[in-house]
This record gives sequence, C-alpha cells and structure tokens, in this order.
Amino acid sequence: MKNLSLKLSIIVLIVLHINTFGKVKLGNEKLINDYFHLIEGKKIGIIANHTSILYDRKQHLVDYLHETNKVEIVAVFGPEHGFRGNAPDGIKIDNTKDEKTGITIYSLYGKTNKPTPEILKDIQVLIFDIQDVGARFYTYISTLYLCLEAAAENDIEFVVCDRPNPIGGEIVDGPILKKDFQSFVGIAPLPIQHGMTIGELALYFKDLIKQKLNKEVKLTILTMDGWSRNMIFPETGLDWISPSPNIVNFWSAILYPGICLIEATNVSEGRGTSRPFQVIGAPFINSDELIRELEKLNFTSLNFSPISFTPIEIEGMAKNPKFNNQSCNGVKIQVEATQYFYPVQFGIALVSLLKKLYPKDFEINKARMNRLLGDDKITDMLERAVDYRKIVKYYEKELNQFKKLRTKYLLYK
Repeated sequence: MKNLSLKLSIIVLIVLHINTFGKVKLGNEKLINDYFHLIEGKKIGIIANHTSILYDRKQHLVDYLHETNKVEIVAVFGPEHGFRGNAPDGIKIDNTKDEKTGITIYSLYGKTNKPTPEILKDIQVLIFDIQDVGARFYTYISTLYLCLEAAAENDIEFVVCDRPNPIGGEIVDGPILKKDFQSFVGIAPLPIQHGMTIGELALYFKDLIKQKLNKEVKLTILTMDGWSRNMIFPETGLDWISPSPNIVNFWSAILYPGICLIEATNVSEGRGTSRPFQVIGAPFINSDELIRELEKLNFTSLNFSPISFTPIEIEGMAKNPKFNNQSCNGVKIQVEATQYFYPVQFGIALVSLLKKLYPKDFEINKARMNRLLGDDKITDMLERAVDYRKIVKYYEKELNQFKKLRTKYLLYK
C-alpha cells in the first residue's frame, strides 16, 4: 500500500459509509489520519487558501503540517483572493511570506497562474485543498487544472483532498464552453453548473491533460466520507467558510451560477452590499414591473421582493462596485426549493428579460458575456431578448452529451 501511489497513475480511495458523527468527513482529514504516508518525509507544495481547514481540529492544513515536522513544506500556492482569502475579486496578488510560518506563498493570481518549473524543482508532492463553489467560471478550478498540468509536465505526484460541491452534485446545466472562449474563467469544456466535486473535476482534467500533453498526472484523490450527490452544503454538518469575499453564505453560492451573468451587464449583481448575488438592481429598473414579468416565467422555486439599495466600497469585498454610492431599484431573490432550482436557466432568463424591458438602458458587455457563457451564439440571442426556453433548447444536446461523459468521473452516489 505504501508504494501504491508510485506505481499507479491514479488512486481513488472511496469510502461510502456515513461516519458516526453524521457529518461529512473531508479529504484533508483522511490525509492526516489515514494516508499520511503519502507525504511523510517528503518535500511538498500546498495549493490552499483560507478554506483549507481541518474541521475536527479547527486548524489550517498548512499550519498543522508545518507543526508536525514530518514533511518539508517547500512552497504554498494561493489562488484568486490570496492565501488568506481577503483580496477582492480581480485584484492581482504578489508573492509573499506567510507571517505565521515563514513559508513562501506563491501567488497563482498575479504575474503567473501556473507554478513554474523553477518553483517546482524541489517538490515531490503537490496537495490541493480548496473549497469550490460549483460553477465553471469560479477560478479555483482553473487553478486546479493548471496545477495538474504543471504536475504532469514536471513528474510530480498530486493529491486532491476532496470537498463537497456546496450547491449539490445532481443538477448539471448550461452551455458547454467553446474552445474559442477558453480563459481563466473557463479553462475546460464544462457546462456552467457542472455538479462535480474538486476530486471528480481532477479526474476529468487528468484525461484532458493526457490528450493535450500525452503525459499522465500521478493523481491520488482522497474522497469524502458521508457525502452524497443530493446534498447541499447546509446538510453536510460543516461550518460555512465563505470561499471568496462575495460568496457570503450558501444562498449567494446557489444563485451564483446564474446571477454571475449579470456581471457582464450594466446592472448591479449586489456587490457593495451585504447580499451579493442575492439582489440585483440599477437606477433604471422598475422593481414592481420586473417582478411582475419574472413571475410570469413560472420559476416556482423562487420568491421575489422589491428592494432599493446603494452599493458602496467594502474593504476586502468590493472595490468600486457598479453604481457606487448611487441608489438602485431592483429585486431580492430568495430560493424556496433548492431541489427544483436551475440557477443557470434563471440567470439567462433574467438577462433576456432585462433586455426586453429596458432595451435603451440595459447593456451587455459582449466580450465578457462570451467568456462567462462560453458561447457567443447565446450572447447574440440575449441581445435579441430571445425567450430563455429557446436558449436552453439550443444548448440541450451538447449538455446531454457532457452528462454522459461525466458519469465516468463520478465518485459518489
């Protein structure tokens, strides 16, 4: 067993029983309790941020491993928002030293998004332990892809400590990313809501990287205990740690795959408020009119209420938000039944409706919308305020093809 990870290109360690505490047990707990031999005595690099907590110990994984003196942490790699998770969206981050441990923190959201061979030259094992949100354009999965690619190129073992998809593992929806729109907010051919865990994505990325480089990633996935596909985060028994400054709670997370499309428009997505992605608005919106039209779309899983808000700068959360210090009229969106809610379809419907109601005032940034949707034909349809059901029908065939492909990478029932 001790040498298994050296002999195989991939090891999937799956335990299906629910632990005795009725709480999901994360992959990082299994690393330190059951599979420490994978890293003991080795020089390691850790891709981590503020979410990389050992829940039973209430301690950061980096701090714990540093204190053991049983591994040599050569480097820590921080994604967007930084290692401590307090940088606003889009802010480039420099390399630094961790004040607590003295370890060098290399930013993967600054001058480079991918670990360089020079940095990796003394590293034997890379560990990835970051909480994802479940949307294609959330950049942590792009960091995962590029680090896996770097590991393949430099013949380094890679361990993924798996974590829940907080918005569940059953609903899969949205257009598949087209190659022309590949970017750091769309690193691979995925739908917007992929319904996969970090470990399952790693399996998928491993195959994509092999096709690209003709090289295998030496990948080990430490699966969770007690997680099932129909779980949403409040059912895991785990404490919520905001994965990024504007995903303030589960409700922001579940709305994010759809409401994020509003970022590519001149309507506020709620940044600069206490409820990002739960409220939308602009000075030109008539709240009652918008709600009346939204209710005609029959999203029975949602409840809408009128709201007025004024976005402001919030340190570590929102820098120069849309309509900074201007009063906006809009809608508060409340999810009533998560099992019936398709956030991508709602986001597309909302953008199309805004274009229909406010054709002179509402604007879509086409380049940005293309990156988020991954398909310029859908952007064109939104510009023409095409009914969202026709748009869903347009991407349905490719989505169904992906769903079939996806099954080979699923680790949980």
